[in-house]
Amino acid sequence: MTAREIALSVVVPSVNGWSDLEGAVAALVDESATVALEIIVVDRLGDAVRTALHARFPLVRVLAAPPTATIPAMRLMAFDAALGASVAVIEDHVIVPRGWARALLDAQHSAPVVGGAVANAATETVVDWAAFLCEYSHCLPPLPAGPSESLTGNNVIYPRHLLARYRDRLSAERWENHLHDMMRADGIVLMCRPDIVVGHRKHYSVGEYVSQRYLYARSYAGARVAGAPWLTRMAYGAAAMALPPVLLYRTVSRIWRKRQHLSELRRGLPLIALFVCAWAAGEVVGSWRGAGDSLQKVC
Repeated sequence: MTAREIALSVVVPSVNGWSDLEGAVAALVDESATVALEIIVVDRLGDAVRTALHARFPLVRVLAAPPTATIPAMRLMAFDAALGASVAVIEDHVIVPRGWARALLDAQHSAPVVGGAVANAATETVVDWAAFLCEYSHCLPPLPAGPSESLTGNNVIYPRHLLARYRDRLSAERWENHLHDMMRADGIVLMCRPDIVVGHRKHYSVGEYVSQRYLYARSYAGARVAGAPWLTRMAYGAAAMALPPVLLYRTVSRIWRKRQHLSELRRGLPLIALFVCAWAAGEVVGSWRGAGDSLQKVC
């Protein structure tokens, strides 16, 4: 397939292992029957995953990243390599439905940058539900369609030429909100299309999700205060100590207002309370001590 024939390049950072990645790529391969897709997997896990990927999906492009590569750095590698006129980003535990690629491409007729919604596809355990509700309560339907201040980073599409415009200002240490904020500041509309839904299929243990919430929050807080005066960093960290009840209230109130997953919320509430404490701890440490190597460990 030549660059001219590719309608959409789909970027998939591989950080969780073959058991997650296989389902995500299989769904994308199904999509390629109706849309000319370039599937780009950026892998930091090594030969075992890459060998399995080549054997099962020989047409998928695989970019080898070092084991310490951050997810934002892996996305940048794929942006630089992509050949499609448009570039979409998902995660290695995200399952796209039939028609997803065409829906995103069609949505670009109304705005260049479009993001969809995320639904839980890991519904077997209380831990999985609690983790999903803790992280994605803001993505539960109904969401308002139209211009938005933020978009999810694992169900989003950009024109490739627009990514190239911001390439020199992107960082391997910053999440997609950094890019989206720059675009909004330049007057670029971010369009929310809640009808374009992907499935988030990630299974957790309690300890794993506590660790991931802490690491993500530390990386985010560390990037936010990078270069800030010592007093500013101390103030942010002190304020973050008050976050657990705020985050818990915000999560519960969102779910309650939408009258969805109330039984899952009731069963998972003690775990959600634990997870937001880990979130707050990450914000405190990130503000006071910086991100450290937390971003390299986020998966």
